[in-house]
Amino acid sequence: MKNTDAKMGAVHAGFSYFLWGLLPIYWKLIEQVNAKEILANRIFWSFIFMVLVLVITNKWSLFIYTLKGFTENKKQMYALTIASLLISVNWFVYIWAVNSGHMIEASLGYYINPLISILLGMIVLKEKLTVVQLVSFILAAIGVVIITISHGVFPWIAITLALSFGLYGLAKKMINVESSVGLTLETMVLAPIAAIYMIYLFLNQSNFLFTAGWETDLLLIGAGAATAIPLLYFAKGAQKIPLSLLGFLQYISPTLTLILGVFVYDEHFSKIQLLSFMFIWAAVAIYSLSKTKWFTHRKVKLSNENRAAL
Repeated sequence: MKNTDAKMGAVHAGFSYFLWGLLPIYWKLIEQVNAKEILANRIFWSFIFMVLVLVITNKWSLFIYTLKGFTENKKQMYALTIASLLISVNWFVYIWAVNSGHMIEASLGYYINPLISILLGMIVLKEKLTVVQLVSFILAAIGVVIITISHGVFPWIAITLALSFGLYGLAKKMINVESSVGLTLETMVLAPIAAIYMIYLFLNQSNFLFTAGWETDLLLIGAGAATAIPLLYFAKGAQKIPLSLLGFLQYISPTLTLILGVFVYDEHFSKIQLLSFMFIWAAVAIYSLSKTKWFTHRKVKLSNENRAAL
């Protein structure tokens, strides 16, 4: 792989996480809208946007071909449906959390998401935990326990976000399709339900779309592009850079969200939360370091030295 390709891959992936980190600003602009209506618009307009992307990029025939394959493969169809439901749960909880003043806990969810993925890999895929992964998981668990005991309430927002996205990634492992086609398929599964809910709101005259002003209309319709564009940049970048670098870059998003919550939207960040986050950050640092070339090289070198000593 060319060095230029790797650099562009890092730029694309980093930009996608940067956009995800700033996405709370977008949802705050329409915080007067019910989270369920925002979600319905997000799903419906994401599907419309992705259809346009496929047509413009000449991938519509690939989409039709893939869709026919899915109808003949029940296992893939079930995985697609589950993935669609999981990402919808993730989107809804995130939108609700941001617009309900729980941005800090939402960022916590995406900090611990990689560690949840490790746990799922161990339980579902029977993967063995390395010592580093075990230490990382224990540190993260301590952080979650601290925040649970201090608040007296289980941090369900963070855990739901981390678990739903982790399970989404697990379901995606069973769906091997081109990224833009995959996103179109995922939104297509729930687009009819989203459309029905939007019609229901229209009939009950409780909708914000087309009634709350052109600014709100543009933001609700634009939710499709706001959802799809970071995912497309992520897919474009992830193909060109090592997984270890991708692991570092992914923390751009929750870090920006945390900064927004504390310094822009004045959410309370207590000393107990700081202590909890310090355990999470330590877990993240250890896990990320274990994925670097330096750590891998050092591990191999020590292993060779031990064998030589024997």
